[in-house]
Amino acid sequence: MAKRETKVDVFTVDGVGDHKKEFLVELLRQMTLIRRFEEKAAQMYGLRKIGGFCHLYNGQEAVAVGAISALDLKHDYVLTAYRDHGHALAVGMEPNAIMAELYGKITGCSRGKGGSMHMFDAEKHFLGGNGIVGAQIPMATGTAFAQMYWKKVMGEKKTGVTLCFFGDGAIHQGAFHESLNLAAVWKLPAIYIVENNQFGMGTAVHRVSSVEDFEIKATGFDMPGMTIDGMNVIAVHDGIKKAREQAQADETPILIDIKTYRYKGHSMSDPAKYRTREQLEQFQQQDPILVLKAMMIDAKMINDDEYKKIDDDVKKVVNESIEFAENSDEPPVDTMYEDIYA
Repeated sequence: MAKRETKVDVFTVDGVGDHKKEFLVELLRQMTLIRRFEEKAAQMYGLRKIGGFCHLYNGQEAVAVGAISALDLKHDYVLTAYRDHGHALAVGMEPNAIMAELYGKITGCSRGKGGSMHMFDAEKHFLGGNGIVGAQIPMATGTAFAQMYWKKVMGEKKTGVTLCFFGDGAIHQGAFHESLNLAAVWKLPAIYIVENNQFGMGTAVHRVSSVEDFEIKATGFDMPGMTIDGMNVIAVHDGIKKAREQAQADETPILIDIKTYRYKGHSMSDPAKYRTREQLEQFQQQDPILVLKAMMIDAKMINDDEYKKIDDDVKKVVNESIEFAENSDEPPVDTMYEDIYA
């Protein structure tokens, strides 16, 4: 039996392709919503309205929005790490519930107990938001195992895939290698996505990894690998759509290295002095929001006034989420004993 191909070329696009205007406008709106939400979260953190850890998603919006837009969330599942506000918004969670969770209020999506790192909505098939580095990788593998079981053992005709997002720092965890090995052995419909934002906390990838193109690691597990331009939301959408179809048709897990960049430090306590201003400015010129906006303007799908309307509407939504969080109640003291095993 011939070995399957394990290397896929870099997946990128130059224009808007065959996508409809309405679809692209929604991608642009979602990315703008995430950016404005994170900017406001940073402001509220500075005002000490938000406490604890807080990891912002500025610059990486195209990854969550592009990937999740390729899913069918009636059947597919999403798990991610602690930099999870963007994914929560992309699956359709309410900004009010997310901001209230950041504030630690009872109206938050995790009832104020999880904070920034533990966004969660089972109804939308979003299983977190996980605070431990790499912990979501075996959890996602278990979710994909359930999908395989429902299909092969229980005979369900319509099952989906599991998207697992993690950072380049988590790829060196033992759980990553153990999970991908089992996923390959069991032929699970799991798509493992490295959000390769160039830094594991404050350490550049090239200082800690023998390879910087992580799709190469797929070869060791005899599964397909792919690299995607993570600053282009259309490339991410098209690439994940292709991967989803392949994972289901070939009954195989897939490893995807999405090249992106975060504009802020690792967390709100990180001044990011380990990188140069020139490097930051270089990636800001590839801003995923500006890239999509420019492509749509070139295709005469949108103009500056129409984008301003989108941005103004998004700012209103984010400001309303602040008002909602401010006016929500603190969790009653006795709720600390709820939702625990023992």
